[in-house]
Amino acid sequence: MSRRMRIRAATLAEIKTIARNLLSAHGPGGVSLRAIAREMGMTAPALYRYFSSLDDLLLALRAEFFAELSAQITDASGRLPADDVDGRLLAALRAFRSWALANRAEFILLFGPRDEPFTTTEPHCAALQHEKQRFAAIFLSLFNRLLEEGRVPLPDTASFSPELRAQLHLFARDAGFAGANATEGALRVLTACWVRLYGLVCMEVFRSMPFTVGDLEPLFEAELCDVLTSIGVRYRAPHS
Repeated sequence: MSRRMRIRAATLAEIKTIARNLLSAHGPGGVSLRAIAREMGMTAPALYRYFSSLDDLLLALRAEFFAELSAQITDASGRLPADDVDGRLLAALRAFRSWALANRAEFILLFGPRDEPFTTTEPHCAALQHEKQRFAAIFLSLFNRLLEEGRVPLPDTASFSPELRAQLHLFARDAGFAGANATEGALRVLTACWVRLYGLVCMEVFRSMPFTVGDLEPLFEAELCDVLTSIGVRYRAPHS
């Protein structure tokens, strides 16, 4: 890279580092271009040379956090043999929870509620969608292996309402799940499993469990066992 490009890259990295520190300290509402500019000794308008808006900066952060989360999950599951689908799926879900608990503010930015949706015209919107689908692909590829092996009991779709069918197809489109195995029955099983496990992690991160006392790993592992056993996965306890 040229000297000018190196300086720009370093400035971009510094902006995102400061934004992440503000996020960790104060939550999403504590991140502002003015606060970042003040810490960097710049004017807030000068930051618009790097990000078109605060929303654009938050999109860039979300893309970076999804990439970081995907890397941790891939590293954890990749330590196991490629044919150990059960072990890889268990490792991936445990790594998801571990990252969420170690990076609560980042997790909340990724998965928490927002007052208004981000607009698709922001420059970093495409990068975010790419990283979201990379994240989803880790789990979709493992779930697809289970489907190919005929391990997943599929429900009768005759009773599915048109509204449910539409929601399942929207989920598949957003996650990037396509192909012969992406049937409505498979999508229903996948969403049910994800809602249970992802929902429990969310409740733990947001500290919304009514009996939050100590580590909720025993409850997470019990749910992990129940959910994965229902789709043909052989459960193994951590470190077994």
